[in-house]
Amino acid sequence: MKPPETPDDEPLRLAKLRSLGLLDTGQDARFDRLTRLAQRIFKVPIAMVSLVDEHRQWSKSTSGLGGSEASRSVSFCGHAILGSEVFIVPDALEDERFHDNPLVLGEPHVRFYAACPLTVDHRKIGTLCIVDQAPRTLDGEQIEILKDLASVVEQEVVSTLLATRDKLTGLENRRGFLALAQQSLQLCTRQAIPVSLLYLDLNDFQRINHLHGRQAGDEVLITLADRITDVCRDSDVVARLGGDAFVVLLINATREQSDTVVHRIEKALEQDNGLSNKDDAISFSYGITAYQPERHETIVELLADGEALMKEIKQLRSLQQEDGQTPGPAASEADRARAGASSVLQKHSS
Repeated sequence: MKPPETPDDEPLRLAKLRSLGLLDTGQDARFDRLTRLAQRIFKVPIAMVSLVDEHRQWSKSTSGLGGSEASRSVSFCGHAILGSEVFIVPDALEDERFHDNPLVLGEPHVRFYAACPLTVDHRKIGTLCIVDQAPRTLDGEQIEILKDLASVVEQEVVSTLLATRDKLTGLENRRGFLALAQQSLQLCTRQAIPVSLLYLDLNDFQRINHLHGRQAGDEVLITLADRITDVCRDSDVVARLGGDAFVVLLINATREQSDTVVHRIEKALEQDNGLSNKDDAISFSYGITAYQPERHETIVELLADGEALMKEIKQLRSLQQEDGQTPGPAASEADRARAGASSVLQKHSS
């Protein structure tokens, strides 16, 4: 028997899965309807909507099978989520990966297995699978039907995400970010992976809205969201927290590496500003906070530190403008030395 390998994006895949709130929940008619339909269409004894978490394959819906979970190490679905196409095992007894698998030798006596991976936000969370106790295969038309059914399952899953998605930018909202980022933080902590949080806030956003109108303000928000997404990696968690505030949880990134991300966003915006006819250039203030397990027990605490630092930087920028200085690199990079920013603020308040 060959246990399934671990996907390259496992931390973010698991975070996305857990953020859906589907694991260990009760029966749902939306999914039960689809597994029954798959069972009838393919004339198989078993059809399932399975979710693959860290250690197990758990079934959100099953038709024709009593149990709801199995160890991931023996699961067929653990293999299926490694690819993007329909995964087919015509005869498990003739397949070196499964011939001595306990699910083949014992209940439910799997011989034929076919599954289409379920993908949500580019993460494979599980499968829609069908099982038979006799060898068989699928033709081209049947494969397309299984894909179509899996697409419907994905649509049902995505409907649960509506409460965690920012409608304007398509990014995670605060609720979605807290759920995804907390899971990512826990996984990175266990594996000693460095994490940094980047908190961004647009400069002069109210003035842009006042001078150019709400639609222009929305366009600025969308532009910044797009540039952040363009620069960040798939493993990073990007969100609009509300208003003109954005946040990125940078996975496997040190404080110095996070600076590079900021400079790339700034450079991308410079190109946008050069092509724009608007008088107001898009710019932002930011704070970068390195995750410290002894200081940040939860993502909420890390987020609070990032927001506080960003506000210090933004206030420093405002004070520079009041003094007739041109806010530039000194303002945007002041968070490299938080004490330095604080000392300037204290000077003006005294």
